[in-house]
Amino acid sequence: MLNQTIIVGRLVKEPTLKTTENGHIKSDITVAVNRSYKNSSGVYDTDFIDCTLWHTVAENTSEYCNKGDMIGIKGRIQTRMIEDENGNKRKHTEIIGEKITFLSSNKEKLEKQEKAKKTSEKK
Repeated sequence: MLNQTIIVGRLVKEPTLKTTENGHIKSDITVAVNRSYKNSSGVYDTDFIDCTLWHTVAENTSEYCNKGDMIGIKGRIQTRMIEDENGNKRKHTEIIGEKITFLSSNKEKLEKQEKAKKTSEKK
């Protein structure tokens, strides 16, 4: 059996780190992934996919990525039952990220803009 998936998309919000009761570091992120075809209105729909990152993968993503950055995630799909605040049980599907590839970074763009600004100020 094989449970493996790869997605490429943009971070919906800033990644934040959390520590579990067992002392493990994790980050819950959401990635916006455009579909490869247009809907009946001629627009590409977007799926918002929940992902959970653990340990070093979570730390590196939190340190180097910001909202809007393009990332690639290789991982596995996990489904579990959760209970909402009203006591209703529902199925929650997410990707457990095992490897992250940083494809673009707003930090890099900001650094380039700062360098260009300083260079133009010197002239």
